[in-house]
Amino acid sequence: MKKTFKALLLFALAMTSCTVWAQKKDATQLLGDLKARVAPDARTAIWNVSCTTQNGMLTVYGTVGTQQQKASIEKELSTNGFAQFNDNLIVLENEVPAHQRWGIVKLSIATIRSEARHAAEIATQALMGTPVKVIQQVGEWLRVQTPDDYISYVPANSIVYKTVDEMNAWKKAKRYIVTVYGSRMVTEPESDETVSDLVLGNILEYKDEKGKWLHLLTPDGREGFVEKKEVAELEEWSRQAFNVSQIEKTARRMMGSTYLWGGTSTKATDCSGLTKVCYLSNGIILQRDASQQALTGLKIAGDDWRQFEPMDLLFFGNNKTGRVTHVGLYLKDGKYIHCSGQVKINSLDPDEPDYLYSPLSVSRIKGQVGTKGITLLFNHPWYFVK
Repeated sequence: MKKTFKALLLFALAMTSCTVWAQKKDATQLLGDLKARVAPDARTAIWNVSCTTQNGMLTVYGTVGTQQQKASIEKELSTNGFAQFNDNLIVLENEVPAHQRWGIVKLSIATIRSEARHAAEIATQALMGTPVKVIQQVGEWLRVQTPDDYISYVPANSIVYKTVDEMNAWKKAKRYIVTVYGSRMVTEPESDETVSDLVLGNILEYKDEKGKWLHLLTPDGREGFVEKKEVAELEEWSRQAFNVSQIEKTARRMMGSTYLWGGTSTKATDCSGLTKVCYLSNGIILQRDASQQALTGLKIAGDDWRQFEPMDLLFFGNNKTGRVTHVGLYLKDGKYIHCSGQVKINSLDPDEPDYLYSPLSVSRIKGQVGTKGITLLFNHPWYFVK
């Protein structure tokens, strides 16, 4: 009898162990599948989630960026048989004080890094007037998300915090955007004293005007004057139609400018920064990196450049793996403009002396504005009240 009881006990324990293991395996699979759907790219989503099972109870732990992500986890588990579980998840945005969850870049160009330290790699840049969502405060650094969804770290003194009400007031305010390659805000009309340097894409708030000059405000309240011919009223400008000539004009204006890893302004760019700057001049927000941009737009066969149209995005990289590492803008007659060492023009025609690279793939942005990863600034809810 004792032997039989012992055998039954061991069997029961083994079955319990198998059940617990199966439960963990099922939950792990569910969370993995959910991540693939809602947070597939670490550049645009924070998701470090794991689970374990003790005494038959599932525990989910780790870090997510948003409350919405946490809600998706709860829903996924609940609808798949895990109605009850220990929730030890940390939601980063909930750790930020409510009045500091939004900000606007106050410098002409803010450099944003991959880690919260000045020696870290440059991840991207953001221009004056760019709204950012603050996800985490790390000492004197902020982990922020930019309008193209990119997540990285910016010095806190590069932005000015805004409450939700202040953000809504800014979205409704009359604003102007810099439309020239580079300029300055000065203390008085015709003055040579600078309030701030300005670059294409900077956004300033309107106060009044004086002749050919506009009296404008930086996001942190500094006042100055900019010539009317160098800016455009933001709401009207952001509704502009797709304009190949405008995009190409910006690209050619940047000829010879230097390469900067992570750069996304007219002062210096990397390859995908160049495409972002050029399309932003037409009011269009592209994704940050070349590999992200390659997943957007209308795909065009990349084996015959005679089928390409001006300002199609050309993607280059490893032919064996298909990994995209570079992007350029098609011009015509097999020529394209890109930033590699400097902004320059090369050819896709192997018979030409300036031939350089053949594309892995091509994306057409024309006709695709409003599709995933290609956003008209006017339609972005961070810039205008919708």
